[in-house]
Amino acid sequence: MKKLLLIVCICLAFAACKKETAATDAKKTDTVSAACAKPKKKFKMYEMSELAALMEQMYAENEQLKQRIIKGDTVGSFPQHIIKIHSAAMTDESDRDAFFKENAAGFIKAQELIYKDPKNAKQHFNDAVSACIQCHEGKCGGPIPRIEKLYIK
Repeated sequence: MKKLLLIVCICLAFAACKKETAATDAKKTDTVSAACAKPKKKFKMYEMSELAALMEQMYAENEQLKQRIIKGDTVGSFPQHIIKIHSAAMTDESDRDAFFKENAAGFIKAQELIYKDPKNAKQHFNDAVSACIQCHEGKCGGPIPRIEKLYIK
């Protein structure tokens, strides 16, 4: 009986210490938080531009096309929505300059050749990937490592 009473007392002592420590930690956290508080900024959700969304769609479609070319399947027909690259709204419309227009036209031409000349689809596909990279080298280099994964080796 004495052992049981001793165990209960020890448990109560530990419980009391934990509550006191938790209360002290909470006070410290509140004090630190108040001292380090930054002015609250309103969170703004990133919205993809129409062109960025189109490029994401083209990337996904080209991943599928790559697999069809590797397997020797038919490539299908040229997806007409790719032509929207000329008119899709950009994040910064000042980027729609001669460089962009020239590279967009080169990309579309290379993409069309995949479907017009399926016997050489691998070469035309890699040319289209190169056209993407060439444009991104001059405008927005961020996605280049991802685009390079599209090459058919």
